[in-house]
Amino acid sequence: MEEKKSVAEEISENLKAHGLMPIPVQTLNEDAEASRYFAGTFDEFIDAAKILGAKGIFVEALYLEEDEFYYNSGIEEDDCCDCCDCCDCDCECDDDCCCKDKSEEDCCKNSEEKCCCEDSKEDCECSCDDELFPEDLDGLDLSLLRPEIAKYEQYIGECCGVRLVVPGPDHLEVEIFAEWFDEFATLVDEASAEIEEDPAKVLEVIEKNCAE
Repeated sequence: MEEKKSVAEEISENLKAHGLMPIPVQTLNEDAEASRYFAGTFDEFIDAAKILGAKGIFVEALYLEEDEFYYNSGIEEDDCCDCCDCCDCDCECDDDCCCKDKSEEDCCKNSEEKCCCEDSKEDCECSCDDELFPEDLDGLDLSLLRPEIAKYEQYIGECCGVRLVVPGPDHLEVEIFAEWFDEFATLVDEASAEIEEDPAKVLEVIEKNCAE
């Protein structure tokens, strides 16, 4: 039985068919390079590469990683409790510690009572602490919300796509993914959108899924 080619191998062969040499590369620091992301089709990318005088194309294989199965709000926690957004807090603090005219950095630092959790959000005793925010679900296994995501765990560590780059002072870049990864990414995006819309409802759905 012939072994199925990865998307990286298929793209590399396609590049060769167009007279371009695929050059395998690996990105170590994405912030160190200036890139221009190509918005057209693969064939249009090939045409652009030829017009730019490329003799070869950098080909970087991309792999599905385990952390892509977990929710990430992209919000970093700080020392000040964000449950009351540093203003209009109805907790019992001295001198309106959460009033709007104080900066987030100084919020709740002068109060004898830690209404906004000077050390950690988990210790907050504000009445608004019961409200759930998307960042509270950081690290959530998305397959608990959308069970169909779990079937893609078999692909962890496999090549899911390629990043093609035309060498030059400003790199022209495009990413092409396998069909199964596009399906996976769509499910992840949908699950993440549900969390951001109503995290409390998401927990209810997860409890129901786990009970079945």
